[in-house]
Formats: sequence, structure tokens, C-alpha cells
Amino acid sequence: MSEPGSIAASGAIGATGTLGDRRPVADRAVRRVLKVPEAKPAPEEGAHRIFRVGILLSAARCLLTYIFLPILAPLLGVAGGVGPAIGIPLAVVALSFDVMGVRRFWLADHRWRWQMTGIYVAVMALVVALLVGNLLTLAR
Repeated sequence: MSEPGSIAASGAIGATGTLGDRRPVADRAVRRVLKVPEAKPAPEEGAHRIFRVGILLSAARCLLTYIFLPILAPLLGVAGGVGPAIGIPLAVVALSFDVMGVRRFWLADHRWRWQMTGIYVAVMALVVALLVGNLLTLAR
């Protein structure tokens, strides 16, 4: 029998006794949404690599669409509507890498997974806002 006050006695560990049973409710909810299984954590290097790629793609998209193309397109005699045509596919790829990056931090059970999730959500919100702007520009 377990001792009073122990984790098992308090009911914090479920019938399976897995680590997931001891996780906070918010952690379990995010893991469920991201389809992160309760298994041995993945290596953290993958999370760091995908973070760099996702952020670089988001930055490249913004630089191309809002800095380089508005300046270079008129100089090269290219129509101004080229920005959205390039920005939309880049935004979709960047968002895909961002989602993979968040998931990777959770797969690694990284100690900064909540902070990185916040950064990713902020970046994704900006990319989605720019994507919607590009779609509206094309629709006109």
C-alpha cells in the first residue's frame, strides 16, 4: 500500500501510471491537440532546427513580400501584384514549418515548450494576417 501523501495515494497517477497522468491539465490538452504521444521524448536538436527553419521562412516571406518586391519590382518592370503571388505560397510553407516546430518542442518535452509555443503563435498570427491581406489583394 502507498504511504499517505505520496503521489500514488493522492490519485495523481492514473491506472496506467504514465508520466502523462502527472502532467498539468493544460499540458495534456496541448499534447492532445498537437497529437503528441506519451512516449520517450524526442531529441531537442530537432526542435531547435525546425524553429530556425520556420522563423527563417517567415522572415524571408516578409522581406520578399514587403521590402524587396515593392522596391525591385518597379525597377525591373514587373507588375506590382507579384508580391501576393510569391507571399501566399511562402506563407503556407512557413505556417507548416511553424506547426511542425511547435509540435517538435512538445515531442521533445522541451523545458521551454510553453514559451516557444507563445513565440510560434505570435509569429503564426502575423503570417496569417499577412496571408489574409495577400488573399484580399488577389481577390480585388
